[in-house]
Amino acid sequence: MANQTHIHPDRLMVLDIETVPQFASFEQLPEVWKDLWADKISKTMPENFSLPDSYQQKAGIQAEFGKIICISTGFFYTDKGNRLCFRLKSYAADNEKKLLQAFTADVEKFYNTTPDMHFAGHNIKEFDIPFISRRMLINQLALPAFLQFSGRKPWETNLVDTMQLWKFGDYKNYTSLHLLANCLGIETPKDGIDGSMVKDIYYKEQNLQRIVTYCQKDVVAVAQIFLRFQQLPLLPPENIFIAGTET
Repeated sequence: MANQTHIHPDRLMVLDIETVPQFASFEQLPEVWKDLWADKISKTMPENFSLPDSYQQKAGIQAEFGKIICISTGFFYTDKGNRLCFRLKSYAADNEKKLLQAFTADVEKFYNTTPDMHFAGHNIKEFDIPFISRRMLINQLALPAFLQFSGRKPWETNLVDTMQLWKFGDYKNYTSLHLLANCLGIETPKDGIDGSMVKDIYYKEQNLQRIVTYCQKDVVAVAQIFLRFQQLPLLPPENIFIAGTET
C-alpha cells in the first residue's frame, strides 16, 4: 500500500459524521432496549453509574443505540488556474436510511472514477467507518464495494486516519482533532460547539443546519492536517467551496 502521507490529495474523500442517540432520553427507550443498554454499558461504567446519565453521554457513539444525522464529505481538485481547491458536500436528515443511500450513491460515483480512492478522517478507523457500516446493515442496506474490508489486513484498507498518523506507532496516544489542528498551526473556527453538544442541538434546538456547519468545519480541519503531513501549503479560505447539503 502507498505511504499514507504521500497519497495524492485528489485520491482522497475526506469525511466526518455526527451521531445522536436514537431516542432523546433513556426513558423513551422500549423496555427491552433499556435492558440491552444496561447490559452493554455495565461492562464499561463504574458501579454507581446512572442508566439515564450514561445513555445521555454514551448512546450517540454506540452504533446499536445511536444514529447518523449528518455526513460531511470533501475532496481535493485542481482548478483551471492550477489552484488546489476543496469542495464540500453534506448529507443530513432525520431519516438515516435516506441519508445513507444518498451518501453511498455519490461516493460510488467517485469510487468508479477513482478506484484507488482513500477515505480520510480523524479516528476514522475506529469510529466513522465502522459506525457507517453498522448502521447500513441495521438499515438493511448492502455494503458497497468501498466499505468491504472483511478479510483485509489493517494496512490493506483504503483509510487515511490523521489520528493514527499522529500516533507514529504509539498505541496508547489519543489526540483530539482540534488539539492536533492547533498543534500544527491550523486555525479551527470557534463557534461554541463541541461533540458533546450535538445531541441537545438536534433534539432541543432542532437545528440540524448548525450541526452540518460544525461537521463541515471538522472536514476542512482534517483536509488541512493532511496537507500539513505532506508539507504542502494549507488551503486559503477562497479555495474552499460548499456544494450544498442533501436532505
